Amino acid sequence: MLAPVAWRTPPRHYGPWEQVASTITEGLLGHGVDVTLFATLDSVTDAELDGVCPHGYAEDPSLDGRVWEALHVAHALARSSEFDLVHNHLDWLPLAFAPSFQAPMVTTIHGFSDPRIVPAYARAASAYVSISDADRSPELDYVSTVHHGVDLDSLPFSAAGGDDLVVFGRIHPDKGTAVAVDIARRAGRRLVICGIVQDERYFAEQVLPHVDGDRVRYLGSVGPDRRAEVLGRAAALLHPIAFDEPFGLAVVEAMACGTPVITYPRGAMPEVVDEGVTGFLVDGPVAAAAAVESAAALDRAACRATARRRFSTARMVTDYLAVYATVLAGPTR
Repeated sequence: MLAPVAWRTPPRHYGPWEQVASTITEGLLGHGVDVTLFATLDSVTDAELDGVCPHGYAEDPSLDGRVWEALHVAHALARSSEFDLVHNHLDWLPLAFAPSFQAPMVTTIHGFSDPRIVPAYARAASAYVSISDADRSPELDYVSTVHHGVDLDSLPFSAAGGDDLVVFGRIHPDKGTAVAVDIARRAGRRLVICGIVQDERYFAEQVLPHVDGDRVRYLGSVGPDRRAEVLGRAAALLHPIAFDEPFGLAVVEAMACGTPVITYPRGAMPEVVDEGVTGFLVDGPVAAAAAVESAAALDRAACRATARRRFSTARMVTDYLAVYATVLAGPTR
């Protein structure tokens, strides 16, 4: 299992790709699969841990991510003959060396950071898994779409919820953090903001001026120890994205706690949200504000049950075992 090394696996707070790699790894162990996790050396796993990067380069400005990613891939490549299969979560870089790997490769495409990286995918000998049908490139062949799963035990059901709204994710125009502030104001609800600041200027100019500790609170980047508490106490999660999001882990995590979602019908959202059950797909902040009361009135137990059925770790791991069987049975490209 070739995890990214921007953050620890699993991450202390932020790191969705690392989180997915961790969830799959631990789930496979439960099926009796022998897994070696290549990740940062401070990662936490019941699998065999190997790697060269001491800790996440996103957590340490003294580390050059380009260097440590290259060293990380080279280290896994050197051991690749020991494995039946390599599962890549590290974007395009391992694909450049795919012909040298001594085991078949499966690559989960967590999203395309830039369309200019697609040639690396198109030329590589790897089986591709998309995380949503919406995120598929017409230039690639895929062996499957596997929606992410979450650890439901770490996201307990909250039957009561609360009155406040929450926006959860990196603070960036793509995620619509400032739009969420506007939606909450229109709806007459308090807003809790959680996430790393990815765009400092956007945060300083469009978000921070509204943070007053009462109507709008900023909790920083909330880790696994508080995620369920924050999501479970909300009336609804606001997710007013301004890009075609490949999946959206926070959306599923909220649903797992019983908290419905109000989002826009972009990217994977129509695949992830069951309209009128786990939330609503709306067009624009006015419609989002108008949907708050309806979302807060949804059956939270049904929201949790739908998340359990569609987005459990068990379902995701079963899907990946089927992918591995297909790849190991013969060429996919």
